[in-house]
Amino acid sequence: MQVSIACTDHNLKRGNGDHSKQSATSPNVVNQARAKFRTVAIIARSFGSFTPRHISLKESTGKHTGMKYRNLGKSGLRVSCLGLGTWVTFGGQITDEVAEQLMTIAYESGVNLFDTAEVYAGGRAEIILGNIIKKKCWRRSSLVITTKLYWGGKAETERGLSRKHIIEGLKGSLQRMQLEYVDVVFANRPDSNTPMEEIVRAMTYVINQGMAMYWGTSRWTAMEIMEAYSVARQFNLIPPVCEQAEYHLFQREKVEVQLPELYHKIGVGAMTWSPLACGIITGKYENGIPESSRASMKSYQWLKEKIVSEDGRKQQAKLKELNHIAEKLGCTLPQLAVAWCLRNEGVSSVLLGTSNPEQLTENLGAIQVLPKMTSHVVSEIDHILGNRPYSKKDYRS
Repeated sequence: MQVSIACTDHNLKRGNGDHSKQSATSPNVVNQARAKFRTVAIIARSFGSFTPRHISLKESTGKHTGMKYRNLGKSGLRVSCLGLGTWVTFGGQITDEVAEQLMTIAYESGVNLFDTAEVYAGGRAEIILGNIIKKKCWRRSSLVITTKLYWGGKAETERGLSRKHIIEGLKGSLQRMQLEYVDVVFANRPDSNTPMEEIVRAMTYVINQGMAMYWGTSRWTAMEIMEAYSVARQFNLIPPVCEQAEYHLFQREKVEVQLPELYHKIGVGAMTWSPLACGIITGKYENGIPESSRASMKSYQWLKEKIVSEDGRKQQAKLKELNHIAEKLGCTLPQLAVAWCLRNEGVSSVLLGTSNPEQLTENLGAIQVLPKMTSHVVSEIDHILGNRPYSKKDYRS
């Protein structure tokens, strides 16, 4: 805050000029006024500027589990840096009993973030998630539950991001999970058929109604996220706090270039998924497509084609080199890959998707590998991958 002495003197003279000629002939009055405002200016300068201070969002570590917690974007919501996703697995690949085992292992390891969606297994994933939470009697306040809306049903009104589907879809999700609210509701993809103002107003409504605490986006472009933020600011609505994005060794640009700019400008964080590239990074596809793998499923023909392509074979060759780094660090390749994602400070949480307890326990071990991700190790990985994206800042330097 700054006080202009020149303007003050001008106002004093203008205010006193016609009213009292004594002030013009009495230098003591003017001098006293000047001294008074100089004192005010000195005090104001001592307090410094009233510009917003930099927010320091510190990472913390669980005392008993070693799990690390970060803020979701620049919101106050603290999420475990590793979360458990339910895509494909819950209600699909695994039994309800295995799903309970996975959630129990995750929760006891310090994971508080559990992610699902209305479309997963046709709503079955949400039902299983809710049943487990109820059965385990976990405190609702200790959990961060997120779900995603877009594909809700076959009817035209049962999909998309219209006000109707956002409200009805979230009510349906809450009923399936037997919950009063979710912590974050995500728009599972952009909707070109619905005006952005309608989307933001509907998300603001469900938050104000207590059905959700925050809202976020998934698979949105930086421009679409910025548009949502601008609409929220224009109409005094609630902006998104997070983007869910794919992020792994072979998919980097959005999370490493686009989202950091949004984080610093408007506070949108990153919750990432598929850290093992749908299992590609585990090395399970090195010698073909195993029968029980995700790529063997009919609905994942695209993954099979990706694995057997020329690019897929090149990726397998790079994974062999990366495996040498993992061996030097005393960890597995999946642990290295997950720790590599976590080393990015812009990532609030990495969602894990596993089909058995052994895989989950292994992936959770990435927390212990994180301190070993030195700049030298990261440079080695970048050299092998050869796909590091460059931001405007890199070009300027």
